[in-house]
Amino acid sequence: MTLRRIALAFVVLLALAIGALAVFQRQIGARMLERIADTQVGRDTVATLPDGVNVALCGTGSPMPDPTRAGPCSVVMVGGKVFLVDSGEGSARNLARMGIPAARIEAIFLTHYHSDHIDGLAPVLLQRWVGGSHTQPPPLFGPEGVDSVAAGFNAAYALDGGYRTAHHGAALAPPSGHGATPQTFRAEAAAAPKGLVVYRADGLVVTAFTVNHEPVAPAVGYRFDYAGRSVVFSGDTAVSSHLNTVAAGADLLVHEALQPALLSAIDERLDNRGLANLAQIMRDIVDYHSTPEQAADAARAAGVDALVLNHLVPPQPLDYGYAAFLGDAKKHYAGPITVGEDGMLFSLPRGTDTILRRRLF
Repeated sequence: MTLRRIALAFVVLLALAIGALAVFQRQIGARMLERIADTQVGRDTVATLPDGVNVALCGTGSPMPDPTRAGPCSVVMVGGKVFLVDSGEGSARNLARMGIPAARIEAIFLTHYHSDHIDGLAPVLLQRWVGGSHTQPPPLFGPEGVDSVAAGFNAAYALDGGYRTAHHGAALAPPSGHGATPQTFRAEAAAAPKGLVVYRADGLVVTAFTVNHEPVAPAVGYRFDYAGRSVVFSGDTAVSSHLNTVAAGADLLVHEALQPALLSAIDERLDNRGLANLAQIMRDIVDYHSTPEQAADAARAAGVDALVLNHLVPPQPLDYGYAAFLGDAKKHYAGPITVGEDGMLFSLPRGTDTILRRRLF
């Protein structure tokens, strides 16, 4: 067969394939969606995890728009139970994408009440409620002010809750399970040198400790200890010696990070385009966050085994830019540093000192 005939046969086959795709688009599209549903719908990652502390990142972004990141949200999974630390916008969607059923949520811990740390609460609470037909709302832990946050969400979504019960029935959506129940602890007590134990059950101990996010107060971080493994969440903070003390010896530190060298490029352009208010906000936020280098200093001072950066400012939509974001952080801390991405999972199995990392999406 000549090359000309081979080329002609290829063109004919290609045309037939394209034609078939067009003619059978509905059937092919439906089958593709069925295949996706087979692998994704009802997936329960929690049931597959090793015993120990498992940490997933359901949101590593900030208030600044980033198409690759939801708002601040982290998940701790121990003994088949799920605990949330903050719930920024997009949290519920990412939980579903990771195969972490909201119905398994045992408790939610808030670090502070900036909008980007709480604006994803409503869908998380809804999915937990109807996903498990819970008859009691989850406890919402936080320092003074958490009662106002809970009351606000409960009131804002009271009508929605009534609609869900009316539509699906009280057995599926029990009215008593709607919303959240505040569990307030005193920030003054969390300022103690070793912090304040705010949760203890089934071998898990959660300790709250104050951090420096002035003028935002109270603001706290959390340490989770279970089965000899531990993870610490900084929340939003500038340099905080208290964090270093409470995080001492932890396996994993999840710490916020802002890179001023990159942020300045944004505020300059905002100024140049006459957006003075937004430019000033960019300059203002530098003083109550930590640079990657300062987060690395905290990891070194606390003697943790690994550092993960979250609440990334400015946005980091391309991993090629991570070197610029990290700056000199690797000169400040010899352990592994990970720029957090939504969907990452870190497993700390019981009886080991290993940290296993993989992606859930």
